[in-house]
Amino acid sequence: MTGVILAGGENRRFPTLKGFIKIGDSTIIEKNLSLMKGMFDEVFISTNMPEKYFYLGVPLIGDALPSQGPMSGIYSALINAKGDCVFAVACDMPFIKREVISFICDRHADLRSQAIDAVIPIYNNEPQPLLGVYCKTALPYLEAHLVDYVLKEKTTSMRRLLSEINTHFIGESDIMTIDPDGRSFVNINTPDDYEKLIATS
Repeated sequence: MTGVILAGGENRRFPTLKGFIKIGDSTIIEKNLSLMKGMFDEVFISTNMPEKYFYLGVPLIGDALPSQGPMSGIYSALINAKGDCVFAVACDMPFIKREVISFICDRHADLRSQAIDAVIPIYNNEPQPLLGVYCKTALPYLEAHLVDYVLKEKTTSMRRLLSEINTHFIGESDIMTIDPDGRSFVNINTPDDYEKLIATS
């Protein structure tokens, strides 16, 4: 499995690239990259601004189809990955626990015989599509959604994609046994999010 950090967003609601927000002694992108490199033999950063990430010394993957959020990054990572699946994380999630990634990967391994396209955790009663496994069997669906966006001006919805492919959802109660506070699912979208995070850290 290949690890991929999704850093291709347009960053409209935050004044700087969210991956470069500093939490403690390191940036989120550096922290997540260290985590992923410790777990996967192959790690990509999905970005359309490679010049910002060259210094990190890992392969950088641009969008193979017109950029439309994380779906484009997942698609591009899958077509470049050596193996059959990728583990995707967002660049603005500063507290991802190694144990949560391991749990999701282990669940995927247990389901190999069932032709699962994705393994996604539930948190706060919602699917968390930016912390999970995606397999190459999902590529036709990803491509269809991205082409629809270009040709028919439809929006790309990760939730709709997950409902169309063979997705295994990991129940919230299972995730809470590993990460009872849900810290792995914290993300920073706005300056207010950052201020609240710093105030409670």
